Amino acid sequence: MLFNSIDFAVFLPIVFVLYWYVFVRPVRLQNVLLIVAGCVFYGWWDWRFLGLLLFTAGVDYLVAKKLMTAEAERQRKGLLAISLIANLGLLGFFKYYNFFADSFQQAFTLFGHHPNISSLNIVLPVGISFYTFQSLSYTIDVYRKQLEATEDPVTFFAFVSFFPQLLAGPIERARHMVPQFEQPRTFRIDLARDGLRQILWGLFKKVVIADNCSFYPNLVFGDPSAYSGSEHLLATIVFAFQIYCDFSGYSDMALGIARLFGFELMRNFAFPYFSRDVAEFWQRWHISLNTWFRDYLYIPLGGSRGGKWMVVRNTLIIFTVSGLWHGADWHFVIWGIVCALFFLPLVLRTERQKRRPPLAEGRWFPSLKEIGQILFTFILVCIAWVFFRATSVPNALITFQRIASETVFSAPNLINAHSLKIFAMGVVIMLLMEWINRDRQHGLQMDGRLNKPLRMVLYYLLIVILVRYSPSGGGDFIYFQF
Repeated sequence: MLFNSIDFAVFLPIVFVLYWYVFVRPVRLQNVLLIVAGCVFYGWWDWRFLGLLLFTAGVDYLVAKKLMTAEAERQRKGLLAISLIANLGLLGFFKYYNFFADSFQQAFTLFGHHPNISSLNIVLPVGISFYTFQSLSYTIDVYRKQLEATEDPVTFFAFVSFFPQLLAGPIERARHMVPQFEQPRTFRIDLARDGLRQILWGLFKKVVIADNCSFYPNLVFGDPSAYSGSEHLLATIVFAFQIYCDFSGYSDMALGIARLFGFELMRNFAFPYFSRDVAEFWQRWHISLNTWFRDYLYIPLGGSRGGKWMVVRNTLIIFTVSGLWHGADWHFVIWGIVCALFFLPLVLRTERQKRRPPLAEGRWFPSLKEIGQILFTFILVCIAWVFFRATSVPNALITFQRIASETVFSAPNLINAHSLKIFAMGVVIMLLMEWINRDRQHGLQMDGRLNKPLRMVLYYLLIVILVRYSPSGGGDFIYFQF
């Protein structure tokens, strides 16, 4: 079920009314409703994969409960191993079996051997990378004694299956969310209003910007040899805004929907295209995943405690793993390595560790130096996006080859120019609103900056633009494939 679908427009009010007017007390009853809603929401895509979600949650609930009474370290490590094998085993099978099987076969072919390793026709369960990491972090935190396991299975299953962030995050931490499921919740009109604003903002970014421009990168990256350098350059820039508006739009809607039910999710995007360097970009982009890798991979590997060599090694590992997390293909791995190479020079500089002042603090406009830093960072990010969006490493190299050729100076063919104009209009509005609110949580937090009548006019105009320029059908979210 998509947030930008008619199905969800019917589903959400029904759950909202039942949640606040029927299943009001006790809080356990509300959690049962959220579990049912999460199962319906997930099962709407393919009910057969509900078993994987429930299996993951069941294993981690039982393991964490047993960890609370286990005293011997060997037993505790064995229990954690059960959780790791169950979670990563399922994820590895569904997402990576064919990738590793094909890579293994190709590697042996280079040496004249031809092993017969069959590929499987495996359907990747939507959202498996997200709910696996979220559930796994719970058992790790209980193992580390940073969190007490909940005794109530309803609380835990509600946490894992919470429908606003089930399919594409944010990847929540149990220590942040489980207490919210345990405590009684009361309806707060201020949270609901801000939630509705953030839902509107997310819909605007997804529908008006991302959906109106998706055709252009699909065409160019789908057949890179058929397009000129200028068309590849335009497709790369368009994709940079497409993926941001698509994914941050989903996150905005997830946070807004959660507020309607009295929950606060962690922020997942903090206006990353206003970053002054690549290190700052990764502090602002997909925050829940990046902090997950920091807490559960980078620090356990030793972090930066072993000097610069340790920093280099561990940074390369987490970015490579991040590339694989995004997709089972070598172009995602290369994307991760390229991001690491752009990131490392900054983290190795001692002065980079100092706290930086907010961007254009106390000013309406950035300085020329800040503008240059933002543009340079955007260029580096776009270089990495080519590997992310390309269908293969050779096709990514074709894109760079075309951009480096004289055809980059030719006028691009603006296929479906009308949709590209809508996209450009949306980007201008988005950048303006997010710049004005760069010190706030999302682009429509205008309280204190516009009076109520002007705010209502702004919301009305965004709704009109949303309805008027919404492509028919509504597009899937890019991160559903991960």
